[in-house]
This record gives sequence, structure tokens and C-alpha cells, in this order.
Amino acid sequence: MEFTYYGHSCFSVLAGGKRLLFDPFISGNELAGNINIEEIVADYIFVSHGHFDHILDVTAIATRTGAKVIGSWELYNYFNQQGLKNTLPLNPGGKVSLDFGVVKAVAAQHSSSFSDGSYAGTASGFVITSNDGNFYYSGDTALTLDMTLIKNFAQIDFAIFPIGDMLTMGIDDAIQAAKFVGTTKVMGVHYDTFGFIKIDQQAAIRQFSASSITLQLPKIGETTII
Repeated sequence: MEFTYYGHSCFSVLAGGKRLLFDPFISGNELAGNINIEEIVADYIFVSHGHFDHILDVTAIATRTGAKVIGSWELYNYFNQQGLKNTLPLNPGGKVSLDFGVVKAVAAQHSSSFSDGSYAGTASGFVITSNDGNFYYSGDTALTLDMTLIKNFAQIDFAIFPIGDMLTMGIDDAIQAAKFVGTTKVMGVHYDTFGFIKIDQQAAIRQFSASSITLQLPKIGETTII
């Protein structure tokens, strides 16, 4: 599958002929200054939770592209209030068949609130299955034993995990998460954007490699084939 990284926890995957965009936070990210959100293609936008660094550009991109926005019930209501019409509620435990494959929402262990402090629902991750392959995006989360259930839903070709620590899993826990879900390919996200989640990228790659897991850290704007 084709994977494009837009910085922080924002990325897109081309699966089943559709462009799936996750957690768009671009215009507010100094590290993503080379990315023009007006040029981003999206058929679907998945939102893991309500923190500003995951929803900032959802409305702008969805309005321009007509992409269907998918997230928890609270996010669904929020984006409807923002004027979006092409939305779909999906809470943890739920799944839906779409024209590119099947999406199952799973629990993420993380806080979730809007910028005004109001409740933004339960944080989520997503398991995507398609004819092109299967992947798991954990969203912002701590390491949990719930991840051992992912293998019941799909054979995971690769996973996208936060690795910046402090607010999410760090490197050690992300390595364990990869073992839990049964994958040897990890795309790292949620690192370096803010001072307290900066990492030594080469040391992280070596640490994953020592556990026979490949960690990829693409440059912002880079597209790679997984």
C-alpha cells in the first residue's frame, strides 16, 4: 500500500483505490510548512479523538474534497455542527463496510477533549482491512492488553503507532505493541512536533531493529510503498 506522511499523526494510505486520511493536523504544525492542505486528496478522513493536534484541518479538507469524515459519536456531532454533511459515527467496538474495505474502531487509552475543554468522546484506533492489505492505526494511546485482540480482527501487514512518549506510548511500549498485534512493520508518528516529544530517530530505529521490527520514519511529505 502507498503511505504518505504529513507530519505529527497525520498520514494517508491508498487502499482499495481510495485515499484514507487520518488525523489531519498540518496548518498548525511548523514542521509541515512544506505541505499545502489545498493539495491533499482524501476520500475518507478518520479522526481518532478530539485533541486539536488531530482535528485542526478536518473541516477545511473535508469541505474541499467532499471526503466522508468518520469518528466517534461526539466527533460526528461536532463535525456536523461545523457544517459537514458527509459524516459517519463509529464508536470503539463498531465496524462498517465501505467501498474500499472494512473498518473496525477499537479502544485507545487516551484522553479526548475539544479545545474548549468539552468532552470529545472515547479515543479510538482503527483496524482497516482491504484487498490491498490490512493495517492498524492505534491513535494516541498507552500500551494496553486490548491490543492482543487485534489479531482476532485481521492479519496486520503494518501498524502505525505513536512513539514520542510523555502523552502516548514511547519506543519500548510501541515495540511491545507491535508484538501484541503480530507485525514486524511499524510507521512511527506523534514525535518531534513539540519539545517534550522529541526523539533520537536513529536510536529509535536501532531499538526496533533489535527486536526484529522495522521502524519507518518517513520525511514529512514523503510517500513510500509498504
